[in-house]
Amino acid sequence: MPSNRQPIEASVESLLTEFNASRLYSTRLAEPLSPEDCQAQSMDDASPAKWHLAHVTWFYEVMVLKPYENNFKFWNPQFAVLFNSYYNGVGDKHPRNQRGLLTRPTFVEVLEWRANIDARINALLKDNHTAELRWLITLGIHHEQQHQELLLTDIQHLFSHNSLLPRYFLRDKPSSSSPEKFKWIEGKSGSVEIGNQGGEFHFDNEGPRHTALNSAHALGSTLVTNADWLLFIKGKGYQDARWWLDAGWAWVKTQNISAPMYWVSKPDGSYDQFSLYGQNPLAPQEAVAHISYFEADAFARWASENIKKYAGARLPTEFEWEAFAAEHAATDLFGKVWQWTSSHYSPYPGYKPWGGIAGEYNGKFMVNQMVLRGSSAYTSAGHSRNTYRNFFPTYARWQLTGLRLARD
Repeated sequence: MPSNRQPIEASVESLLTEFNASRLYSTRLAEPLSPEDCQAQSMDDASPAKWHLAHVTWFYEVMVLKPYENNFKFWNPQFAVLFNSYYNGVGDKHPRNQRGLLTRPTFVEVLEWRANIDARINALLKDNHTAELRWLITLGIHHEQQHQELLLTDIQHLFSHNSLLPRYFLRDKPSSSSPEKFKWIEGKSGSVEIGNQGGEFHFDNEGPRHTALNSAHALGSTLVTNADWLLFIKGKGYQDARWWLDAGWAWVKTQNISAPMYWVSKPDGSYDQFSLYGQNPLAPQEAVAHISYFEADAFARWASENIKKYAGARLPTEFEWEAFAAEHAATDLFGKVWQWTSSHYSPYPGYKPWGGIAGEYNGKFMVNQMVLRGSSAYTSAGHSRNTYRNFFPTYARWQLTGLRLARD
């Protein structure tokens, strides 16, 4: 096994339990959906739910079974092309913006394929206990967890375009509790150790562990809320170019942006917000979500001069965020919204992509993206950690993305 991969210490039994639980959770996420829901693709950046369920199955068939199963045979050789995402070294791909056109295989056929691959992975792992195989299956579990979150955010985007305002969750939206009173908390300055130090699975972009330098700073104890964002809107933050990066201002003007994604303006000046719970009145105390990096950066500039408690505000670096998370157990660091940082997504010193068949996983995307930290309400259980580096382009906001402020 290449030296830059973390050995997997879990027993075969526990790894199979985790694998089967992950596979079952994905299919359960699709249970509230109709076959028509699972087929549609609402934009180029989103994928149909059926495609997500198929792609993670493709991963196990191509990355695990093909190199390790005796007498391997594809369930359907054409699926190797239809459900490849971005692995150029593996073979051809179906165009990303045409995934919604894949009416065949049917949703039922995808589920049958999943069941076949699940049974074969279980049989394979019981007979083959090599470190490489266990590592690949662990990677597959975490890869599927990423797509579980994407499935939910992509369904929300799809449903938002339907005038029936469908609900994914049929239960009522949970009431939001009032956040704790905002305060600045001094962050760790000077030399800080950043990156995963091992002992658990982590992606290639989380290492190697290295020393970073933080200047004296503080981070906000709470996330920026919808109430804060309403002040930004009322203060004409979206109409004043001085708060925006040049590319951000061009994005605002060309896309006619005047509020976070899924906010719905009402005649009385108030807002509703669309989510997987349908359309509901905006909850002022909830963390603001579905904002782009451009919006997060502009808000920080505006709030620094217009909201007293946020005087001097800016976006934190990812190193400030990680050092803060290592020392403070704030309740909203994880499980609410991904938090934009001012850090460009780039390799750590000494970074090397994984070797072998999974070598294309993260390194090839280290350009024109910004780092987000934490996790969201849609992130699968067990998928969050202090060193996790999510990344998206500056304009992306269909994910549950928000912000925590910092200041010098």
